[in-house]
Amino acid sequence: MTEAKNKIAVVTGAGTGVGRAASLALMNAGFTVVLAGRRLDKLEETAKLGPAGKSLPVPSDMTDPGSIAALFAKVMDTYGRLDVLFNNAGMGAPPVNFEDLSLAQWQAVVATNLTGPFLCTQHAFRIMKDQTPRGGRIINNGSISAHAPRPYSSAYTSTKHAITGLTKATNLDGRGYDIAVGQIDIGNAATPMTDRMVEGVLQPDGRKIPEPRMDSKAVGDAVAYMAGLPLDANVLFMTVMASKMPFVGRG
Repeated sequence: MTEAKNKIAVVTGAGTGVGRAASLALMNAGFTVVLAGRRLDKLEETAKLGPAGKSLPVPSDMTDPGSIAALFAKVMDTYGRLDVLFNNAGMGAPPVNFEDLSLAQWQAVVATNLTGPFLCTQHAFRIMKDQTPRGGRIINNGSISAHAPRPYSSAYTSTKHAITGLTKATNLDGRGYDIAVGQIDIGNAATPMTDRMVEGVLQPDGRKIPEPRMDSKAVGDAVAYMAGLPLDANVLFMTVMASKMPFVGRG
C-alpha cells in the first residue's frame, strides 16, 4: 500500500450508504476526502464521523455539468491535485413494467449513473495527466447488475453494464498518463437503498423473499484497498457481495 498522508480523493454520493463507508475508510487510511453530494447536512454528518481535518464537504449535483465542473475547480483551488476519484453516486428507476418506464425516468438514471461518471472522469483525467507527480486512480461503482439484472431494472442495469465499458475504455486511455481505472461491483450492502431487502425483494420467479445483506464497511474497506495500491498495480474488477445473496447459481 502507498503512503496516503498527502493524497486527495473525491467521493461522489458521499452523504449516505456506500459513499459514506468509502469516505470514512479512505479518511482512516490517510486520504483527505472531498465529500460530494446533493445534501450538505448528510455530507457534514459523514465529515463528523471521520478524523478531524481530513474531509471537505462540497454540495454537488451529478446531473448538472456546471456543478460537476465547480466541484473539480474547488478541489484544485483548495488542494492543487487529485489522486483518487470514486464515482459512486447512483440511482434507480421505479420498478414498473419495462414498457411503462417513461423516457424521463430512463434519462434521469442515465444522467446520474453514466453521464455523471463520464464527466467526473473527464475532469479527473485533465487534472491527473498534468499534475506532479503525474497520474492517479479512478474507481467506478458498478453493481451485481453489471453481471445480472433484477426484474424491472432495465435503466439501472443498462447503466451499470455501460459503466463496465467506461471502466475498460478509460483504463486503456489512461495508460499513457499513469491513470489507473477500476470497478467495484457491489451486491446487497446494507444501505438505505437496500432497506427493502429486509422485508422482501422481487425474484425472477415472481416470489418476494428477504435477501441477506452485508455491512457496508466491507465495501468501504475494499475501496480503500484499491485506492491504496501503487499506480503500477490495478484492481480492474472486484466483486464484494453478501455471501448468501441469490446471485451465484440458480437463486
